[in-house]
Formats: sequence, structure tokens, C-alpha cells
Amino acid sequence: MKIPFLDQRRKFFKQLVQYSALGLFTFSTPLVGSLLQSTQAQTQRGFVAKEINLAYQTSGDIVKVRKVVEPRFKALGIKVNWVGPFPAGPQLIEAMNAGRVDIGTVGETPPIFSQAAGITEVIYIAGRTPSRGQNQGVVVRADSPIKKLADIKGKKVAFQRGSNAHYLLAKALQEVGLKISDVQIVGLTPSEARDAFIQNKVDVWVASDPFLALVEKIIPIRNLRNAAKINTLGGFYLGRRRFVTQNPELVRVFLEEADKVGEWAEKNPTEVAKAFAPELKLEVSVLEKVARRRTYRLRRLSPAIIAEQQRVADFYFQEKIIPRKINIQDALLPPQLSAAITPKRLK
Repeated sequence: MKIPFLDQRRKFFKQLVQYSALGLFTFSTPLVGSLLQSTQAQTQRGFVAKEINLAYQTSGDIVKVRKVVEPRFKALGIKVNWVGPFPAGPQLIEAMNAGRVDIGTVGETPPIFSQAAGITEVIYIAGRTPSRGQNQGVVVRADSPIKKLADIKGKKVAFQRGSNAHYLLAKALQEVGLKISDVQIVGLTPSEARDAFIQNKVDVWVASDPFLALVEKIIPIRNLRNAAKINTLGGFYLGRRRFVTQNPELVRVFLEEADKVGEWAEKNPTEVAKAFAPELKLEVSVLEKVARRRTYRLRRLSPAIIAEQQRVADFYFQEKIIPRKINIQDALLPPQLSAAITPKRLK
């Protein structure tokens, strides 16, 4: 039976001999012993990193605002860097692929688009609990001549391409016998799409909280179709493959704390709103509405969740929205490593 650390140790000694023979390095015996002890300790602890880069979006992140991971990582000697805010999932994934982000959360669509584009560095590490769909919708102004979803054919529709808004729109259109090619897509970030809608520059907006809750408060709107029974996955936590593979213990600690604060958040919407208010610069009443419509708990990546995500990917390919068919399994960890990063508390 191969013992990973012994293999690493043999490789380490082999490299020492090679480098010493070339005159590149001269090591004292105490230094070699120190290096080996350090390597062994890191291997036993399940991580080698000195810092962790966590992403957050403009819509807010409960893990960030409650500062729940910092104490755990500080005890392990790990520095926490929050990277962002990113306007939406596609931009977050781009940063992860570039090595600037180690862990982040997005909707179900961004990782499908990134995999279809050939990105292999981004992997699934946990699922998110789905909401009832009230926090998203295909909306128009209350005085719009557009009365039903089928009426948006040929109209300007604003949303972030490659986000969960993309899937909501495509599936909603399918319900009324239309395709996404039947509308004029105005690709904007969530905040830009909100502004375009408020300024009457587009006919339709595919919206999500907290932007949707804010607009609901300031102008009369009509939600033609919310996300109920469409966006059923709730999104995912993603990780940078190399980081996750080398630091499974850090990933497990993060997911554990994220789920703990998620459990607290679902029981305390008013406190959640107060926590987000300073960062998002929105009224507590608006943010409390957001908190009551949002879910925060995590889920382990069960076969059923993966199968559902595969169905989403297949839909995108069938509708010719992504250029090639993908296999979600290619963006998963091996079972043993997946088990190592998944906290026991996740259902």
C-alpha cells in the first residue's frame, strides 16, 4: 500500500540530492529536518495554504458580514482575504479561474457556462438550499402594455448573461412556447439592468434580490413569472480545484461555518437585515424582505442534485445557448476528497 506522505518524502529527498549535486542549494541537517517536519505537519493537518481568498457579490454575503470564518482560520494560522464585490457569478468565476479566488458562491448557471467554455479549474464543493422563487422574477412596470409572459416576444429584456437570470428567462419562455432568441437580450450586470429598467430603457427586467426588493418599494411593477419551480437548485459553492485539492481541511472548515451562520440567518431575518444594512446601503425594511425570501443553508452534493444540474446543462445545450454538451461529473471531486471537505452537518 502506498503511503502519500512517504511518497512525498522520497520525492523531496530525491530533489534535494539533485539540487545539491548541481550546487544550487546547500542544506544543513537541522534545516532539512525542520523542512520535513513542516511538510509532515501540513500534510497531517490537511492544508498547505497560508491564506484563503473568499469571494463575495454585490448582493451581499452572510458569511462575510457576520465574520464567522475569521476566528476559525486565525486559530489555524490562516489569513482571510475577501475579494470583491463581484457584480454577478460569471465575473466571480472568471476571477477564480485566474487564481484570485479560492471559494465563492453562485447560481446554477455560471458554472455551466464556464465548463462549456473549457474552464476546468472551477469545481462544485457544496449545494445551496433552494428558495421558494419569490426573490426573482421576469418583471415589467405596472403600467406596461405587456400583460403576460408571451407578450415579451420581440421586446428588450435586461439581465446578466450566464447567470441564473438567464435560466429563469429561458425556462419561462419555454412555458409559453417561445425561445430566448425570440427576445432582444440586453446584457447588463444586475445593478446596470436595474438602472436601465428604472430609467425605462428596457421593456423587461429579469430581476433578483436585493435589487428586486428595492425596486418593488420605489416603483409599481408586475412580476410576470417568478422563479418558483424553475430555479430549483438554489445555486452552489464553488472552489478552485488546486486549492481544494491541497487544502481539504480549510474547505471543510469554511463550509461548516457557512452552514452554521446560514442556519442562524434563516431563524433571524431582522438581525440579518441589520447586519447587511451598513454594507449594502439599503433600508432595513427592504433587507428584511430580502432575508425572508432568501435561503442560506448548504446541502451536500447528492446524486439527485448533480442529476438536476446536468438537466439544466442539457437544456442549455438543446436550446443552443451553450456551444457544446458538458458532463457535470467532470467538475466534481473524487468521492474520497468530496467526503473529506463535506461537513457532517450538511444534509
